[in-house]
Amino acid sequence: MSAIISVRDLKVSFASEAGRVDAVRGVSFDLDEGKTLGIVGESGSGKSVTSLAIMGLLDENAKVTGSIIYDGQELLGKSDKQMSVIRGNGLAMIFQDPLTSLTPVFTIGDQLIEALTVHRGLTKKQAWDRAIELLTLVGISQPEKRMKGFPHEFSGGMRQRVVIAIAMANNPKLIIADEPTTALDVTIQAQILDLIEKAQQETGAATIMITHDMGVVARMADDVMVMYAGKPIEHAPVGELFHHTRMPYSIGLLGAIPRVDKAEKEPLVPIKGNPPLLIDLPDACPFADRCPIAIDACRTREPDLVDVATGTGAPHRAACIRADEISDGGMIGGLPVYPVHEAPESDLTRTPREQRPVTLDVRNLNKTFPLLKGAFLKRKVGEVHAVKNVTFDVREGETMAIVGESGSGKTTTLLQIMDLVKQDGGDIIINGTSVNDITSRKVERQVRRDIQIVFQDPMGALDPRMTVADVIAEPLHAIGTPKDEVHRRVRELMDLVGLNPAHIDRFPGAFSGGQRQRIGIARALSTNPKIIVLDEPVSALDVSIQAGVINLLDELKVKLGLSYLFVAHDLSVIRHIADRVAVMYLGDFVEHGDVDEIFENPKHPYTKALLSAIPVPDPDIERGRERLIFNPETMQAEPVGR
Repeated sequence: MSAIISVRDLKVSFASEAGRVDAVRGVSFDLDEGKTLGIVGESGSGKSVTSLAIMGLLDENAKVTGSIIYDGQELLGKSDKQMSVIRGNGLAMIFQDPLTSLTPVFTIGDQLIEALTVHRGLTKKQAWDRAIELLTLVGISQPEKRMKGFPHEFSGGMRQRVVIAIAMANNPKLIIADEPTTALDVTIQAQILDLIEKAQQETGAATIMITHDMGVVARMADDVMVMYAGKPIEHAPVGELFHHTRMPYSIGLLGAIPRVDKAEKEPLVPIKGNPPLLIDLPDACPFADRCPIAIDACRTREPDLVDVATGTGAPHRAACIRADEISDGGMIGGLPVYPVHEAPESDLTRTPREQRPVTLDVRNLNKTFPLLKGAFLKRKVGEVHAVKNVTFDVREGETMAIVGESGSGKTTTLLQIMDLVKQDGGDIIINGTSVNDITSRKVERQVRRDIQIVFQDPMGALDPRMTVADVIAEPLHAIGTPKDEVHRRVRELMDLVGLNPAHIDRFPGAFSGGQRQRIGIARALSTNPKIIVLDEPVSALDVSIQAGVINLLDELKVKLGLSYLFVAHDLSVIRHIADRVAVMYLGDFVEHGDVDEIFENPKHPYTKALLSAIPVPDPDIERGRERLIFNPETMQAEPVGR
């Protein structure tokens, strides 16, 4: 079978004030009809730039060399007009953010019909009928009505369905999906992956799946290419790469992932440091400074991607001079490539839950928002019950997690606990003090000291005009800490969360995402709280950085006896970090209990559907699982065929 696309020695660079940025540094691969190539790697690895180069969508200041042969023709050197014709007749791309892929001032129908009339030569009537077929195919109900809707009237998942329908409109030979499910809830993610598979089957297209989620790769890909610092560093069939990994970076990437199917609370594998800047790279392995098994030879030349023998006979290439020394399970010389650390323990972790004091007690919490209608003279036409009689407690040294999809009421619950949204009813008791009984500023200040929050977006939560010292010291000043004590405490907190105290006078913009989140954690710790509220604290981080933050939170909980109230949409993270979990649906807890009990033996059909939708980073397990979808009309979890 001949390849539908062949990429050879693709290089992409951009001019910048700091120098030439070598974003892609020699990508080569072949992809056959009907096959899927998964491209994985952290932010800045060159994944998306590679896809944009194939599509001919790079900025004018990009310098591109190499070769891209698609369907027998060379794409590099084609004009914008020529590439527009090729994109319309055979290349399709599904972007991460569907809202930016759709024109906001045109209806969905207009955009589908344009794709069909311009590139397929259909009449408007034929295009309308075909558009209805496509919307039906991607699972959009009432397609005739939806054709007249604008993008902003659709949910994120619905918009992504429309983008897939447009991609299918012209029977593409190659579909490129660039992080197509990153911003979506887990059940919607599973449905979108179903649709991409369906689009591939309907059109016979080859697919390039770009993602940071190894679970998605395990489910979708035939072959996997791992990229780092603009280059492929490992390339193999999906099962071969997951089970016979030979590149230390790939081993670390797999070890950094929390597993929804594993109850063990072993520390994750954090890859130290950050990827290099792609300007004036030395002739050395770009991963050497982060690699736990690097030797002097790794710093004298950059290794090529070469064949390695794993004993399976499968094709496998890796860019590591020590690849032949590495064995299955990420071992070298009988020892793990990444040292294994014991999970942190203390007397508190061995104390039964019922014997620990309660740090947060929430009773019958309620919140209702009015539904208003009218542009100027708004009138109330109904109510939304965002939180309904929610009751739970969190004990000392315990992590309580709340999970659920967008709109389930998770964030509203947190905001009420933090007194950022007033509750309509119920009580919140923080370290023995009811917020309903606070009568003095002094008591309120003490309660606020006892509970702190870490937000999802570390950059958005930190004032860019304040130094790290100022950011961490601000709560200390607010609670009246003596000035001579503040500086010592700030340095102590930086050291506690793994930041270099020598960087105390730097601004947040000088730090990486993971380091900024550590600053946020240090700030939260500054008042010696009893409980920390964590609102999606790792969702914006690359997987290896995420692992380091999760390990840090585990260590701090044990060391300081902290309690956490943790909200996340990633159930794999919840399985790893939580002791107890509550599943929230339409403002109510539908299931609540011990994390292992709920993950191993869920009772509510909504919980069953949520858990079945989480992709497992193991192709053998993932492809044998049955996925369920929750039907709110029957209140049942129903099987979905793949």
